[in-house]
Amino acid sequence: MNAEEIVFRFVDAINHADVDHLAALMTENHVFVDSDGSKINGRAAMVDNWSRYFSMMSNYRVNVQETYSSGNIVVLVGTASGTFTSNTLSHPASSWAVPAAWRAVVDADRVAVWQVFVNPEPILAAMRNEAGGAT
Repeated sequence: MNAEEIVFRFVDAINHADVDHLAALMTENHVFVDSDGSKINGRAAMVDNWSRYFSMMSNYRVNVQETYSSGNIVVLVGTASGTFTSNTLSHPASSWAVPAAWRAVVDADRVAVWQVFVNPEPILAAMRNEAGGAT
């Protein structure tokens, strides 16, 4: 299987909030790099983080519009979207969509690095709207 196929399986697992499938597609020493440069190291830590994120952001989606790859590196360009949910409730003002890009490094048919490039302000604004302006 080539790197793009692995990355698109990873995206599909994200879009289905399938943490078990994400775990199966991550290397043991998987590294998640957020837009601010912060890192989360290790598959176990990311399984926990994805679980919490999916419970907080219902219907989170990675929408790919363009793909670029070179060897084991795949770059995706598109939009990310979701709805911030608190206490299992949400309303339209808490929905968001932003331009985004992702960089994946594949090692031995698993994603070793998942890096996100996104402006977090619209997401934070949706969270403030959901919380009634108190974040």
